[in-house]
Amino acid sequence: MRRSLPLLQLLTSPALRTIAPARCSTRAPGIITPTPAPARSLRSDSRAPMKYILVTGGVISGIGKGIIASSIGTILKSCGLRVTAIKIDPYINIDAGTFSPYEHGEVFVLDDGGEVDLDLGNYERFLDIRLTRDNNITTGKIYQWVINKERKGDYLGKTVQVVPHITDAIQEWVLRQARIPVDSDGVEPEVCVIELGGTVGDIESMPFIEAFRQFQFKVKRENFCNIHVSLVPLPSTTGEQKTKPTQNSVRELRGLGLSPDLIVCRCTTPMEKAVKEKISMFCHVEPEQVICVYDVCSLYRVPLLLEAEGVVGYFKGRLDLHYEAKPRRLLSKWREMADRYDRTLEICSIALVGKYTKLSDSYASVIKALEHSALAIHQKLEVKYIDSADLELARQEEDPVKYHEAWQNLCSANGVLVPGGFGVRGTEGKILAIAWARKQKKPFLGVCLGMQLAVVEFARNELNWSDANSTEFDANTSYPVVIDMPEHNPGDMGGTMRLGKRTTVLKDKNSVLWKLYKESDSIEERHRHRYEVNPEMKKSFQERGLRFVGQDVEGERMEIIELDDHPYFVGVQYHPEFTSRPMKPSPPYFGLALAAAGKLQCYLERGCRLSPRDTYSDHSGSSSPESEIIDLKLPTNLTHV
Repeated sequence: MRRSLPLLQLLTSPALRTIAPARCSTRAPGIITPTPAPARSLRSDSRAPMKYILVTGGVISGIGKGIIASSIGTILKSCGLRVTAIKIDPYINIDAGTFSPYEHGEVFVLDDGGEVDLDLGNYERFLDIRLTRDNNITTGKIYQWVINKERKGDYLGKTVQVVPHITDAIQEWVLRQARIPVDSDGVEPEVCVIELGGTVGDIESMPFIEAFRQFQFKVKRENFCNIHVSLVPLPSTTGEQKTKPTQNSVRELRGLGLSPDLIVCRCTTPMEKAVKEKISMFCHVEPEQVICVYDVCSLYRVPLLLEAEGVVGYFKGRLDLHYEAKPRRLLSKWREMADRYDRTLEICSIALVGKYTKLSDSYASVIKALEHSALAIHQKLEVKYIDSADLELARQEEDPVKYHEAWQNLCSANGVLVPGGFGVRGTEGKILAIAWARKQKKPFLGVCLGMQLAVVEFARNELNWSDANSTEFDANTSYPVVIDMPEHNPGDMGGTMRLGKRTTVLKDKNSVLWKLYKESDSIEERHRHRYEVNPEMKKSFQERGLRFVGQDVEGERMEIIELDDHPYFVGVQYHPEFTSRPMKPSPPYFGLALAAAGKLQCYLERGCRLSPRDTYSDHSGSSSPESEIIDLKLPTNLTHV
């Protein structure tokens, strides 16, 4: 067994700078290649050591580790600490880019183009930070990095093994990435929350468990804490909460070398005192270290639940953190938001027309962006999930009941949203929904593929180009109104799309989105697409009232469409949902919610300011924990040219 270096010596050694995990580069899709290290942050390595909080899970997957990790980070940030987050996914894929949404939910896209697990979206929304692709570690990334080093001869002829080479690579990746600034001011984080995906005992997660068993000694006990999230079921046959699954899960974790400092018990109802004491006795922790997180009506309640259970004081003593024991005003916004969610009675119904509607996690960021927007105007969101294939005439013949139910849901909604997607299935149903929204003057937002199909629908029904289509679905169409991008590589699928943060120029001063983006001349939003609107046909659309009000910096790619003489008919090529925050709703989604509630015109006439009734009294307009909490703001991803 190799000797472990002290943390400070390890962080400052030339060896670490040589073998530190490389930032992923898009120069060769699917290959992790070294890129220059970022400039040194404002905080020196000689300052207080980094604190690490590892979140593991047991009994079942999907137990809520991501929300627990995000909530822990929110509480610590409310105490004035700077927090970053890392998600570990034990699957062999390099990243989440090639997954079907039915596998792990949506693919979340970061500023640098990283296609990552949806939990990183939770981290960004809860903590209001900007992460990078290296904040998502997968087995595939680790093994590819180690194998590349072996091919270069970096191991000097030694046998490359899981222990120590894979486990060392995991630890070095975490040590390096935890120091990367994630706040807008570029200051180095003080706490790193790490979520280990899957459940304890999974064969694919064993190298990571072993890595953290070693890691806890490398960084010292006062700098490392383990939170174990487990299930306490309530069988209907007995009517009492059962602790045995949690006992077995903790026993297995301890057998692998990790002892939980906090046991977070997920249950349907508040935990009884006797149950908590039983878990404490059999799992070798104090009763105060057993935390109950029961089912609540809103995720905004989870940080408040954890704070009420005393985790702030526990972390202060356990990790030797220096902050006020009482969270500051940053957490008060969550309390007000949760209260507003509970009190709101007015319903804002949005028809979400897509092809992955059987799993709500397929559109997790879309739903959150809608929820942020609805809540900002005192509306309770009601999403009507509609499988786009159910709107097609073929469904009427196969299943008339399902066909009529789908159309009834569409017609009864206050607004229509067509999100992004891939593949031909269900596209004709989406086009029918778009046509209905356009003709009936229902508020409509099309995102990515939704915008492209809005262009196809307009070409067919207004320009009379009957077979207009995207070359993605019909390569031989007479009117290719949507085409593949010249740089698209049809060979490799992973990492070959137009990904990440890009600048969109807004030049039309009469545009609704120009006003919603606070009259900014340019904006920065995240993209994920292989196809684009054909710029050669732009003039034909604009002559009939479909305006391209946003384009890329070169003026070659169409980014935003708006329709004249319509309450709200907007399409965007980018994915604004990825930058929406609870206190800073995304402008395109906010516009849809306002239009669906009949408040858009009044909002615009008021100079894009909410009424005193709708504004939050206490919330942060900055990612920095020191910032004062003032007014509801739209995203700060705006630049002026």
